[in-house]
Amino acid sequence: MKPKKVLITRIIPDVARLLLTDAGFEVLEHQGEGPMPQDELIRRAQEVNALITLGADRLDNYFFSQCKHLEVIAQFAVGYDNIDVEAATGVGMPVSNTPDVLSDATADIAFGLMMAVSRKMFFNHKMILRGQWKQFEPLKHLGMELTGKTLGIFGLGRIGRVMAKRCLGAFDMEIVYHNRSRNMEAEKELGARYVSFDQLLKESDVLSVHCVLSEETRSIFNQQAFAKMKSEAIFINTSRGGVHHEPDLIEALKQGVIWGAGLDVTNPEPMLPDNPLLEMPNVAVLPHIGSATIEARTGMARLAAENIITYYQTGKMITCINPQVLS
Repeated sequence: MKPKKVLITRIIPDVARLLLTDAGFEVLEHQGEGPMPQDELIRRAQEVNALITLGADRLDNYFFSQCKHLEVIAQFAVGYDNIDVEAATGVGMPVSNTPDVLSDATADIAFGLMMAVSRKMFFNHKMILRGQWKQFEPLKHLGMELTGKTLGIFGLGRIGRVMAKRCLGAFDMEIVYHNRSRNMEAEKELGARYVSFDQLLKESDVLSVHCVLSEETRSIFNQQAFAKMKSEAIFINTSRGGVHHEPDLIEALKQGVIWGAGLDVTNPEPMLPDNPLLEMPNVAVLPHIGSATIEARTGMARLAAENIITYYQTGKMITCINPQVLS
């Protein structure tokens, strides 16, 4: 019997290939830089049984119409807005993701961005590079302290919960949150208080976004939302760039509607180097590095491979996002 073939659509940590090979799979890896064009992805997918995909791969309804033969897909990410899960489910194809293993790494980035924005660290560092650090100036480039402030979490899941724990422990921040449903366990552990979306906007000194990107959340942080926030509020987004409307965010910062922003995700990605956000003193932007630690990326690769192996061995998956197709 021929071994099952798995295509990994980008170079990821070796642990995925080693686990799959040891389990008897034939592993193919795309060696090029960046994501494959969709036509090439489809062509290569038609030659294999399973895929390990990344967030830049476009797996839409057309992809699934051309690749119905695929047996399983493992996403190398927590988010899966690049995958038409309904279309995958329609052809009976299970899809998994990699939650938990990157929660600490991504929460650390959110926490770091909050710190960087509150003290204008990126801007002040650039002043040194530009030769503008001349003397002590008591009233220039002042930041704000975070102790005792209110942290608002939009999406109090795994990553949001770690972020809340960091802020509670470091700055004794009050935690408020908004979810589709209440997180009673987090309320008990963190003393978190569930509020409406409007109350979240009004009460948060720091508002940190940790939701998935969906039709419900796309551009939910827009002109109307920013207008309801405190003028001294900091907006943090480490989830997906599409959750905030970037022109509205730029205008809110220019007009002083909110105080600052820290972004690990932008809309679009990659951000162009002439984006005005990059020159604002109260903004910190990173190139989507939330999971960029050795530990997190290794854990993601391991879990993606284990999802495929478990599927072929048991008919189940460890972290399936459409489990109805398994039954």
